[in-house]
Amino acid sequence: MTDRTALIDTFLQGTIAKDAQRALLAGDASNRRYERLTQPDGTTLVLMDAPPEKDEDVRPFVKIAEYLSGIGLSAPQILAQDSEHGFLLLEDLGDDLFARVVVTDPSLETTLYTAATEALITLHAKEPPSDLAPYDSDVMAEMAALAWQWYRRGAGLPYEAEAEAAYLAFKTLFAEKLPAPNVLIQRDYHAENLLWLPKRNGAAKVGLLDFQDAMLGHPAYDLVSLLQDARRDVPEGVETDMIRHYVTRTGADADTFSAAYHLLGAQRNLRIIGVFARLSMYFGKPHYIDFLPRVWGYLMKDLDHPALAPVADLIKTDLPAPDAALMQRLKDQCATVPTL
Repeated sequence: MTDRTALIDTFLQGTIAKDAQRALLAGDASNRRYERLTQPDGTTLVLMDAPPEKDEDVRPFVKIAEYLSGIGLSAPQILAQDSEHGFLLLEDLGDDLFARVVVTDPSLETTLYTAATEALITLHAKEPPSDLAPYDSDVMAEMAALAWQWYRRGAGLPYEAEAEAAYLAFKTLFAEKLPAPNVLIQRDYHAENLLWLPKRNGAAKVGLLDFQDAMLGHPAYDLVSLLQDARRDVPEGVETDMIRHYVTRTGADADTFSAAYHLLGAQRNLRIIGVFARLSMYFGKPHYIDFLPRVWGYLMKDLDHPALAPVADLIKTDLPAPDAALMQRLKDQCATVPTL
């Protein structure tokens, strides 16, 4: 028995799940892992195991979960917690991830994406927590520059001066084109982090899973995350319809919102390209490289919008497309970069 296993056993003994059967449920791109706990009466709960020694912290999850539940959205209820050791006992929202439901019943796709868009509309109508860090032009530029620091680096091209130049260009662009952050953004709002809960009402039909990294950002950010999904192809018609639905329901100016959507799309997709390269090269997770062509396609589409004109040539000149040779090169460097 490892020390971590003993700590879990001790934690669970002080909860309603002390007699539950445990089974691994999932892990994710972070160091968190999850177990499903089945009680003697057949009901289930979820254990989140987030080791503090691996830079995990359950307190942001608890804070944002309580906020989301308080405004009528379906974050898991926190049933027990040990923040010192990184354990949470959570309500089990089930297995019906949007990504799975759409495969099983493609006719539900528009229903699901409309519900997810409605959940964002509900969220954005509420005052966000007062102490969220801003996802502002400086942070967005830094995140976009990850594509140079990792992806361009992985391609065997010089990257340090180029990353700095990209950072400065993006910081200027975002500061000029985007308003100050004003809503809570969950930052990983997509089909593998959303659960379908059809027995609930309104915006609560969407179960929320991954929000502990929430920040203060632009209303278009999570909509981009939802509709330009790195892991699945969202039909272009669904993307168009959901943007229109959001604009109509919120009264946003369509042209202004469209510009922000594509600016944030480009920023997010550049960040993902950099992060996925880093997940292979540093963290030893090469399967993320397989998502790059889809993300690249989104990026190229975003660059067609006039709002991206100041940086479009920079991106297309500096960053090579992820063809088969480059993807293999990135995989060949799996876990070979010793430091971040």
